[in-house]
Amino acid sequence: MTTDCTAAERVARGVALHEALDPSSARSWVALDLGVRIQAWESPHLLPAHAWADGRRLRWDWDAPLPSVRLRDHPPSESELALALCHPDGRIREAALGRVAGAGALLPLVIVRCADWAEPVRERARELLSREPSTALAQWAGLVLLLSRRAQGGFARELLGRALREGPAAQVEALLGSDDRATRRFAHRVAVAGRLLTPGRLARIAAGTDDATLQDLCADEAVASMGEQDHDLVVSLLLTARAPRVRAAGVTALRRTGRHGEARDFLADRSGIVRACARYVLRQGGVDPLPLYRSMCAAPAGHPGACAGLGECGGPGDAETLWPLLDHPLPAVRLHTIAGLRALAVVTREQLAPLLDDPSSAVVRAATRALLPDAAGFSPQWLLRAADRAAPAG
Repeated sequence: MTTDCTAAERVARGVALHEALDPSSARSWVALDLGVRIQAWESPHLLPAHAWADGRRLRWDWDAPLPSVRLRDHPPSESELALALCHPDGRIREAALGRVAGAGALLPLVIVRCADWAEPVRERARELLSREPSTALAQWAGLVLLLSRRAQGGFARELLGRALREGPAAQVEALLGSDDRATRRFAHRVAVAGRLLTPGRLARIAAGTDDATLQDLCADEAVASMGEQDHDLVVSLLLTARAPRVRAAGVTALRRTGRHGEARDFLADRSGIVRACARYVLRQGGVDPLPLYRSMCAAPAGHPGACAGLGECGGPGDAETLWPLLDHPLPAVRLHTIAGLRALAVVTREQLAPLLDDPSSAVVRAATRALLPDAAGFSPQWLLRAADRAAPAG
C-alpha cells in the first residue's frame, strides 16, 4: 500500500481514487485525509490555490470569505472532490460536502467529516450521513468504529448501532465474520442484545474464537440464555474449548444445570481459573475438593494440575506432599508443583534452585519466577556459572 502522502499526491495529480489507494480499507481513507493536509503544507503547488476554470481543470476559491466559498464552474472530478473534502481549510471541506450527493464512492470521506473538529463541517456531514440507507452505513462499519475513538466520533457509531438494531438480521449476520476485529465485536454485541443467536451458536463462537472479548461475551450469553433443551450442547461445547475462560464458563454452568459432580474432572485442569471454578461448583454441591486433591497428588501422573490445585486450596501441611514431587519424572508435574508451592508461600531457595537447571524450559521459567523475590540471595559467582551453563555450545 502506498504511504499517506503518496496516495494524496497521486489523487492531487488526478489519479482515480481506486488506483491511488485501497478503497476497501478504512485506514486508507483516514490516511488520505491526513495525507492531503500534509501535502497542502509540504507541496502546496500540487493543490489548487485560486478560483479559476479554463475548461480543463476545476479550481476552488480558497481565499474567499464565508459564505461565498463554493466549488465553481464545472462539476468537479471524483479526485478533485476528494481533495476538497480533506482540505485543511474548513470552508473548503464544508463547500465540498454540498457536492457529494450521489457520489457513493466518497461516502467514506463523508463519514470522516462527521468527526471533523469544525462544527459547520461536522453538522453538514452528519446531515448527509443520516440520509444514507443502513446498508451503506453497515458497509463502512470498520471506518465508523475506527473514527469513533475521536472526540467527535460518537455520532456515526450511534447511527450505525441504530441501523443494525432496527435493520434486517441479515445485515448484522454479514458483519459477524468481518475481517475487522472492532466490527466483529460490535456486530456480536448487537446480535447478543437483539437475541439473534441461539445458545448453541453462541457456545460454538465462544469455543472457536481466539478473541478474548468474544469468548467472554458469547460464553456468558450462551449460559444465560440456554433453556433446558440446550444444556447438553452448550455445556459440552464450552467444556471442550481450548480457551481457559471458555472452559471456566462451562464449568460454572454445571452448577446451573445441577451437574455439580462433573466438576471433579476439572479440578486438575491446566488453568488456574478453571480449577477455581471447579472447586466452587463442587462446594456448592456439598463436596470438599481438598481431600480429592490430596488423593490425586498421591499419583499425579494422570492429573498434574492437581499439584497446583492442592496448593491453591490446601494448608501449610500440604507442602510436605508437594516437595517430593519436584523430582517427579514428568515435567508437567514438576511445573504444577512449583505453582502449588508458590500458592502455599513456602518456596525456599535451597529446594527450588536445582530446578534452574531442569531440562524442561517451562520448569526453568516457573522456577525463575518463583525465585525472583529471593534473587539477591544468589551470589555473583553462582549467577555467572549459571549463565555459562545456559550459553549455547560453540
